[in-house]
Amino acid sequence: MTNTVWRASRAMLLAAALATPASAQTGTQDNTAYGGASGEFLLLGAGARGHALGGAFAALSTDVTAMYYNPAGLAQLARPGAMFSANSYIAETNYAWAGMAFPLSGGVRSVGFSLGSFGFGDQPIYTLEAPDGDGREYSVRQTFLSATLAQNFSDRFSAGFSLKFISDRLGTAKASGVAVDFGTNFHASVGARPIRASFVIQNLGTNLQHTGEDLIVGVTREPPLGTVDVPQEPQSAVLSTSSWTLPIMFRVGVALDLVAQGNNRLTVLSEFTQPNNTKPGASAGFEYSMQNIGSRGFSVAARGSYALQPDNEVGDLTIGIPTKESSGAFTMDGLALGGGIEYARGNTRLGFDYAWKSMGTLGSTNFLTFSLGW
Repeated sequence: MTNTVWRASRAMLLAAALATPASAQTGTQDNTAYGGASGEFLLLGAGARGHALGGAFAALSTDVTAMYYNPAGLAQLARPGAMFSANSYIAETNYAWAGMAFPLSGGVRSVGFSLGSFGFGDQPIYTLEAPDGDGREYSVRQTFLSATLAQNFSDRFSAGFSLKFISDRLGTAKASGVAVDFGTNFHASVGARPIRASFVIQNLGTNLQHTGEDLIVGVTREPPLGTVDVPQEPQSAVLSTSSWTLPIMFRVGVALDLVAQGNNRLTVLSEFTQPNNTKPGASAGFEYSMQNIGSRGFSVAARGSYALQPDNEVGDLTIGIPTKESSGAFTMDGLALGGGIEYARGNTRLGFDYAWKSMGTLGSTNFLTFSLGW
């Protein structure tokens, strides 16, 4: 093993050590807050490229999707760009993400704006009185709008943050909140090979608490004991809901270019995550790209990744508390593949990316992304 590869291995092992949660707790009690957060659509990602890399994209992302994965990466945006991504998610739901960003001050800093939307509509309402539907319908629409500012503080370090405005509509019940993402990116080289490291915290903000017409119910009071039971009209009352934290996520990632020769590049990536509503996870992936093939302006890329998702291996439920029983067997759940093609003419860039991702017992889903740079 060469000194260069050894140094790269040490760097990736150091990132793993920093990201590994302190799981050595006394006893066997599992304090994981399964289902303890609202607005989990905020974790659905952005762009087919990031999905094909299993989310292990925070260290490498320097395009428009950096506004989602790592705001600091946006500081290295080479030119103005716009991107739109959409997919038909599980259970006939839909998710879309769009963003636009601009470098400023000769590339010293960048700003950008993005939008994410998840939901479904036209679902019938069933009640005890009308088990086949009462003729009414409801919809779910969860959205966020964000603004991002990123800056290069040196030729090797950048930082950035995103401010999000969140709306969560479930039927007529509504909730809103504000959150902040913060990220850093350190980029250097191991020998002649570029390496990047990142630290990101996402969705640090206010809780969501729903109010609305769906929470208004009719209540009939019971007559006092010893009194005549006189029929009463239901009285209007408002149900009180609890507030729920947002799905906060810590991410630590490393990306290393194993091959960086001419127009060919092979990058390996790894990332470790610590959410507040489930168990920690990890993912690793690769991206191989060829730039300006035959000097005709076309570039292609192939991507693949695998993400460990230990919270999906749940055994029996004991008094309502899930317990993890890992079999150690490889499963398709967490596997992602994809690729992309880009055409450049002058300063104009047109790109298309695709990703396929396995969702385990929930099936699989496809992601499509269109991008424009100028």
